[in-house]
Amino acid sequence: MSAVPYRTTFFRLLGFLRPYRRGVIVSALLAISAQAAQIAIGLLLIPVIRTALDQGDRQRLFELVALILAIGLAKALMLVARRFISGRQALAVEFDMRNTLYARLVRLSYGFYDRHQTGQIVSRATVDLQSVRFFLGYGLIFFFQHVFTVVAVGFVLFFLEWKLALLVAALSPLLGLIAYRYSHVAHPLLRDVQQTMADVATVAEENVVGVHVVKAFAQERTEAAKFASRTETVFTRSVQATRQSAFYTSLLTFLPSLGLAAVLLFGGTMVIHGDMAIERLLSFNFLLLMLVVPLRQLGTWIGQAQRATASGERIFELIDAPIDVPEAAAARELPPGPGQVRFEGVSFAYDEGRAVLRDIDLELEPGSTVALIGHTGSGKTTLAALVPRFYDVTVGRVTVDGADVRDLTLGSLRREIGVVSQDPFLFSATVRENIAFGRPEASQEDVETAARLAQAHDFIERLPNGYDTLIGERGITLSGGQRQRLAIARALLLDPRILVLDDATASVDATTEAQIRLGLRAATKDRTTIIIAHRLSTITLADEVVVLDRGRIAARGTHDELIESSPVYRDIYEHGLLEREFIERLEQRA
Repeated sequence: MSAVPYRTTFFRLLGFLRPYRRGVIVSALLAISAQAAQIAIGLLLIPVIRTALDQGDRQRLFELVALILAIGLAKALMLVARRFISGRQALAVEFDMRNTLYARLVRLSYGFYDRHQTGQIVSRATVDLQSVRFFLGYGLIFFFQHVFTVVAVGFVLFFLEWKLALLVAALSPLLGLIAYRYSHVAHPLLRDVQQTMADVATVAEENVVGVHVVKAFAQERTEAAKFASRTETVFTRSVQATRQSAFYTSLLTFLPSLGLAAVLLFGGTMVIHGDMAIERLLSFNFLLLMLVVPLRQLGTWIGQAQRATASGERIFELIDAPIDVPEAAAARELPPGPGQVRFEGVSFAYDEGRAVLRDIDLELEPGSTVALIGHTGSGKTTLAALVPRFYDVTVGRVTVDGADVRDLTLGSLRREIGVVSQDPFLFSATVRENIAFGRPEASQEDVETAARLAQAHDFIERLPNGYDTLIGERGITLSGGQRQRLAIARALLLDPRILVLDDATASVDATTEAQIRLGLRAATKDRTTIIIAHRLSTITLADEVVVLDRGRIAARGTHDELIESSPVYRDIYEHGLLEREFIERLEQRA
């Protein structure tokens, strides 16, 4: 993705404040009022000192001190109100950004997740979002407050003593040049820090999800070393950013102190020669001290702005990611029909120049069950994925009941297609909620009917709380066969006109597979079914077998026809028999 000017990203981030512009304005006014109160306290020092030194009026002195305390209390109340409003505003911005980001993530197509790592996405939705939230909620107001303080105090200083004010103003161009330089050198490095932090999140996420594999192969030390290497990279980049921040922030801190020293030197000389009253010098220095903190913080807030902008770029990369499978503006609902599927001259490539499917012409009659079989990498899963439009064809078209899937709304299309993948995903929820995921409003009777069809009802009843049993993350508390049967039940509950089974019995034993086949035989009745088969026993469910070889249809027909006419099918079948004989021998020896 081409680089976006950071100013564009910065102003785009400000757009998230638009719904809260009243709060921003109120926060800014409170910040201005609080600083104005501080300036007023500085100006009141002149009559206080004059009253104490020259007039000796104790009553007047008490009144002035009381006024200063009242202004100080008002300032404190304004700061409390500003912090509360800013804090609420920060949380609201984070809420909006998180919802915007998540809404985009769930709409992005399969291709996006094929290209991006989960840890990278999670990092952008958490670490980067926090950085943006902090700056938009707090940093921006502080930055605005400091800028106002510098301008307002500078004006008052010129009013008090323009000669000394010119001395202070002489440092302004140098401060501006350093701040400008810091803003430019910090941005690319801080973006690199955010990226390396995402790399760490990716390694951590993979090791947590794949902890069983790590332990099974005794690779704890190797993975720990890999993680340490990534964190060392983060450490190195962060140290570079810290070194950069330390240099520029210290420089921006030193220059105001230099100005303060110059004012004391020349102002003190003016008092000695009688060119300036002592109370005016003290008041001037009090106000000048108000500039020290804003100027010292200038580098810090520039760094925060750069970090937020770098994070914003990474967030907007997700929000702006193109949807590979967009829904047409004039998309229509899938028309009623029996579930006829046609592939017309279909070719498909995940990457340009690497075709996975070539010139596929295939028609699936309504209510038929077709098994796709072929060697690994022949394109079986890809062909089935084109029906619910998880990907768009490169050439040709796919139709369901005569309608091109690209002309249909995705919701209406996918509600009529039940998909059971080879590696089913279950949520950290109850058994019932997992089965009813596609139809949350389904009755308990409907859920149990789907479970019975998938041969899952009996084992569900044996769970501690039956259908209300909470299963672990990704269904880790269940066996592979149990997860598979729940996934089948989830698909069957939709009562789809088309059913796609991607090696749906791969994770079950022979006995369970036989039970599931009985359920599937009933479930596939009067329903167009695509079975991606690796086990020969699964083929018995099919009315017809389609053999794929290197992305093309090599043959199609019944088992008896193909065993005679298709070398590819015969090779797969014979290897399947050898595998079965080998397993049976091992079982006999055991």
